[in-house]
Amino acid sequence: MTYVRRLAEFAVACRDGELPAAVREDVPGRVLDVLGNCLAAYADPDGDAAPAVLRAVRRWGGSGEATAIGSGDRLPAPSAALVNGTLAHALDFDDTHLPSVLHPSASVVPAALAAAQSMGAFRTGPATPRNPHPSGGELIAAIAAGIEVCERLGMASYLPEERNSRFFEQGQHATSICGTLGAAVAAGLLFGLTAGGIADAVGVAASMGAGLIEANRTGGTVKRVHCGWAAHAGVSAAVLAAEGLTGPPTVLEGRFGFFQAWLGGRYDAEALLEGLGERWELLRTVYKPYPTNHFTHPVIDCALALRRGGLDPARIAEIEVGVPAPVLRTIAEPWEEKVRPRSPYHAKFSAPYTVAAALLGGGGLGLALEDFATLDPARLELAGRVRCVADARASEIFPAAFAAVVRVRLRDGSALEHRVDSSRGGPEHPLSAAELETKFRSNAGRALPQERVGELAEAVRKLGAGGAADDVLARSVRLG
Repeated sequence: MTYVRRLAEFAVACRDGELPAAVREDVPGRVLDVLGNCLAAYADPDGDAAPAVLRAVRRWGGSGEATAIGSGDRLPAPSAALVNGTLAHALDFDDTHLPSVLHPSASVVPAALAAAQSMGAFRTGPATPRNPHPSGGELIAAIAAGIEVCERLGMASYLPEERNSRFFEQGQHATSICGTLGAAVAAGLLFGLTAGGIADAVGVAASMGAGLIEANRTGGTVKRVHCGWAAHAGVSAAVLAAEGLTGPPTVLEGRFGFFQAWLGGRYDAEALLEGLGERWELLRTVYKPYPTNHFTHPVIDCALALRRGGLDPARIAEIEVGVPAPVLRTIAEPWEEKVRPRSPYHAKFSAPYTVAAALLGGGGLGLALEDFATLDPARLELAGRVRCVADARASEIFPAAFAAVVRVRLRDGSALEHRVDSSRGGPEHPLSAAELETKFRSNAGRALPQERVGELAEAVRKLGAGGAADDVLARSVRLG
């Protein structure tokens, strides 16, 4: 049995069988986090990517099959997935799987919501669905399977001897590449495809996934669209497979397949398939407490700890930030771009700026969206006194967890230091249910009145007890 067929059989078993209780209970939290991030993106003063995407899909037009979160536009399912996936990733506040360093939910959840909502308009093709209105349980199963496939592909690309993903080593965005295939699985399940149809959907999607991470280093807003395009491509691939388009059976392991094309043939087949359906990578996916690139989180933790200890930023002469060697390329280089970010969004990918922001104050769970509304002159000045180095201990731990050390030399010659071996929200320190609720209510409340925020949360919680995607999306539309 080929790799893609084994993944497809697993996915269909998720839909047609019984999910483990822990998985079934986990997924609504993923949906809630995505919805909150999407709604908060509308209040981002530096958020030009999502409005551009919404204007573009309005130009494209098409039948109204699914809802754009927040705006309420009725769009073709692939277009709705594009808008919603862009919103989900726009703030860099979406969940993360380690050690693959993937953000799976921002592609898979928007694809699943759009596919589920579009089913009433889905009538034709050789794989006409059994049920034109998928239940909340089927939505949960589709999201669970899509995220698991996405993360298994990411794990196959993680090579322990390199202590990093081959995707990232080559400048590729694993999130959008693997997310396209995960989105195709989720959408295909909701369209009622058989295992053969799911395999074809993945085979088609493999020709559509892409993404470069140079924007993390030197600017540009295209990265915000990566998860949206992955969701768009995944839904499109599933529709095409339902209408009869087929993919190569050896699309993953073949001579010119996914692993050869993206990873030069270097991948871990055991990580892809071992324990599939028994050991869930989904359950190792962590939530972000801060709306910044995840590599900056242990740096922020260190700075917040020093501030709580009484550090007065006015006394700081210089700061040394020690991080894993592989992440220097993302959050510390080029140095001139990181100490003077081009925009508040790019400041989220800067170790110098984020450590300065944490030392000079912050909201929410430590740093909030307001901390990146503008480029603050005081934070820019302090960022100019930061230098970043590779830290041996943090490098050894990476990417199983994100570690860092911050050393501060004061003007009187004395020194302070704080180290963390696993960032807040990471595998060793996951956010509590109360913290996740706080994050969601803060995010969703930027676009909805508080009573509507509560109604939306309740609609998501009801998914496992017969709720519907339509109800969730209807309650995610802003007023006015």
